[in-house]
Amino acid sequence: MAAERDSSPRRSEALTGSSKKSPRIVACPRCGASVPWVEESRFRPFCSAHCKRDDLGAWASDQYRIAAKEEEPFSDEAEFK
Repeated sequence: MAAERDSSPRRSEALTGSSKKSPRIVACPRCGASVPWVEESRFRPFCSAHCKRDDLGAWASDQYRIAAKEEEPFSDEAEFK
């Protein structure tokens, strides 16, 4: 007996990506402008090349930092200080 193919609309939309839903909207991390999350948005998640470049520059100049805990030295490292 041959297996039946699932031809439901949801299944075909998932395979082809042809959903009728409106695109997800995200906020530009730099200026907060609304950006549709679609392939045509060249600079996503940023709204423009300007915001993308400014954000990269902020990382490069240490304006952003990722918090980290100070690690305890290993027991044998403490002996050499």
